[in-house]
Amino acid sequence: MSGHDVWAPALAVVLVSAATLGVGAIGLRLSRTTSDFYVASRAVSPRWNASAIGGEYLSAASFLGVAGLVLTFGTGMLWYPIGYTAGYLVLLVLVAAPLRRSGAYTLPDFAEIRLRSLRVRWTASLLVLLIGWLYLLPQFQGAGLALHTVTGAPRWAGTAVVAAVVVLNVVSGGMRSITFVQAFQYWLKLTAIAIPAIVLLAVWYRDGAPDPIVSAGEIWGTPLTGGGAHPVYRTYSLLLALLFGTMGLPHVLVRFYTNPDGRAARRTTLVVVALLGAFYLFPPVFGALGRLYAPDLLAGGRTDAVVLLLPARMLDAPWADLAEALLTAGAFAAFLSTSSGLTVSVAGVLSQDLLRGRLRSSVAGFRIGALLAVALPALVSLAARRTSIADTVGLAFAVAASTFCPLLVLGIWWRRLTRTGALAGLITGGTLAGGAVLLTMTRAVRLDLAATLLAQPAAWTVPVAFAVMIVASLLTPRSGPVGASRIMVRLHAPETVELDRGESQPAFR
Repeated sequence: MSGHDVWAPALAVVLVSAATLGVGAIGLRLSRTTSDFYVASRAVSPRWNASAIGGEYLSAASFLGVAGLVLTFGTGMLWYPIGYTAGYLVLLVLVAAPLRRSGAYTLPDFAEIRLRSLRVRWTASLLVLLIGWLYLLPQFQGAGLALHTVTGAPRWAGTAVVAAVVVLNVVSGGMRSITFVQAFQYWLKLTAIAIPAIVLLAVWYRDGAPDPIVSAGEIWGTPLTGGGAHPVYRTYSLLLALLFGTMGLPHVLVRFYTNPDGRAARRTTLVVVALLGAFYLFPPVFGALGRLYAPDLLAGGRTDAVVLLLPARMLDAPWADLAEALLTAGAFAAFLSTSSGLTVSVAGVLSQDLLRGRLRSSVAGFRIGALLAVALPALVSLAARRTSIADTVGLAFAVAASTFCPLLVLGIWWRRLTRTGALAGLITGGTLAGGAVLLTMTRAVRLDLAATLLAQPAAWTVPVAFAVMIVASLLTPRSGPVGASRIMVRLHAPETVELDRGESQPAFR
């Protein structure tokens, strides 16, 4: 690849990284307290917060992975963006406002407030680390893939750039700084993918609008048939993971704690649905056009790179270089924004639950937690076996759906949930879904049906986790938290109603 080919995308990476640090510096000047670092002092407006959520939620799986799946398997893979977006409707109806009213900073905070149990809190903390690290892994892998694809740099270089920028931003200004960065990055990502997609569609129309299905020489795009054996099960299990996993993603939920009140949390969620819907119009375009103009990527197993490579197949210089640079900028914005949100959520848990002494719940502890949050997945991404970016993210959704979804739904809407029931459900769901992730990523099971059940585990792990949590709670009524009724009123009563918040609480167990 010549120097002429690589200067534009390389410059795009530099500019996005510099802009990210520059916007983060604005938040740094406004971050003064521990509350600023953890939840931006709970003062983020719905429009700012929705843009920030869109920025961190649209990850490598959205920017690169969806197009790669559509290229590989056809329109049946449109279930991914549908599920990613519709998950916020479930979150809006069941979780958003009560979660904000809980007064928690993190998911473990909510578990402790609702159930008065340190054991449940510690279990939730471990699950946050598992989900956060599992979700960070494809971000670093995607960064390495993107930089290698457009410049020929070694894969570790992209990982190093994203890790360094994320750590600098997070340790400098915490949540307040990241809010500005992620809101900026959503609009950058939307612009970066929309403009090239529109241009490429115009070229396709100029060429006579040939049908990608016919050009592929096969029946392509039949719903529920792509992605391997047992397509109906895989599709519905994936949808279940995406719909119910969204509410269990720690980097998503931590943003709702930054809203001023429950009403603002609901408004934020509605705006998020609109922003995500606008973005997801464009990645499938690259997958469909890639089937026509870049079929060699399918044969060579490079489908995740179709977004970055397609402009060179359809446009002449210098327009191809400019489009590639814009897409590279958007891809790195995706890696940076999602990694920043995940780092904030994991760092919050590490500093509050695993660090001790003066570092616990302090700004210094938060910064140390941020370093630890990034280091492990960055190193693992360099040695991990190559897997589909979207598939890895889907597994993170499955773990979240199997653990925090039952805890949040039952904790918010069922007064009889007990400490024992919550603990049993979290351990069961985490063990089953986590084991499925491990076996899938190591490819330890190759039997057709068993491999499918493990690759898309949500259809059986989520019902099992709910059942265990409910049955164990019914069998152990004495382990219910003291003052459960008052906590339920706190979760569901509007903020305008004066309540006894019960600052003096019994000792936790």
